[in-house]
Amino acid sequence: MYSKADAQLIKKEFWSTFGNEYPRKWLLYNTKIKDVTFKFNVDNKKAYVMLDIEPKDENKRKIYFEKVESLKDILIEEFLPDVIFDREHYLESGKIISRVWVELSDVSLNRKTDWETIFNFFYDKMDAFERFFYENEDYIKDLEINT
Repeated sequence: MYSKADAQLIKKEFWSTFGNEYPRKWLLYNTKIKDVTFKFNVDNKKAYVMLDIEPKDENKRKIYFEKVESLKDILIEEFLPDVIFDREHYLESGKIISRVWVELSDVSLNRKTDWETIFNFFYDKMDAFERFFYENEDYIKDLEINT
């Protein structure tokens, strides 16, 4: 078990190492769609690459999610065969968002021997997610075109 300070140091080292080994500008918050973001996450059991759809306006959240979901076959067949869709994903805070993600099980932030596996997963999956987004962004962004 790590102290809080030790855990923060490990986390900082992990993200610094990832940034140094994969020095790339990721799309992340720069989707040009308010409250629609790509994220990396890792904990002591899994690593995740996510597309979070969280506009405060529930109708907008629903529309953006349905647009991405309408492209599900393309996303699965051409980019991420193991993608998961969750229209109403509950965060620990109680907030409801929509989330589309891929995950890698049986890895831990605290095991440095897992880091390279996690880094490769992050790179491959985020790259695929971004390519999917760029190919479909005009459709996803345009709220006038409904699914």
